[in-house]
Amino acid sequence: MSSTVTLKVDMMCEGCAGAVRRILQKIEGVENIEITVAENKVVVTGSNLDPNLLLEKVAKSGKATEMWPTA
Repeated sequence: MSSTVTLKVDMMCEGCAGAVRRILQKIEGVENIEITVAENKVVVTGSNLDPNLLLEKVAKSGKATEMWPTA
């Protein structure tokens, strides 16, 4: 089953985005990662994604991370 998880990650530059991308690519089930540095937005799509696992892995990198606020 395909799912999408959107995270808000404190990123300052493309280097930060690259670090976040490398972390997420190692997680099983991740198929696509879209990062918008200007918005601090990371959209992850894949199969059987665990939002809490994604949040935990990115937060361990030292970047302030939270779930994207819903309207």
